[in-house]
Amino acid sequence: MADFITVAKVGSIPEGRGATHVVNGRLVAVFCVQGEYFAIDDTCPHMGASLGAGEVNEGVVTCPWHAWRFSVCDGTWRDNPKLKIDRFEMRVVGDEIQIRVPQRPTGTQAS
Repeated sequence: MADFITVAKVGSIPEGRGATHVVNGRLVAVFCVQGEYFAIDDTCPHMGASLGAGEVNEGVVTCPWHAWRFSVCDGTWRDNPKLKIDRFEMRVVGDEIQIRVPQRPTGTQAS
């Protein structure tokens, strides 16, 4: 199991915004919504845009390229709940925002 890794300091991600971080070789979007932090896969499955750059409204991030919308708390595509992107476990320790991202097995690629 992967360890938690510090990606940012509390307050460095503005409320209602996201930031992209590389953790264990994966792009991860971290969001601050109502003072709570959430992490999902940064790459939109439609055309590969960065979700960390998207607009966040009421816990939903909108892809900046083609407006696909995902819940920041669980990665569910809001227009078709059968599709989900990965979400990752978060915690705050002191003033550090930490995330746990499992490493992909050797030889596998992102889908």
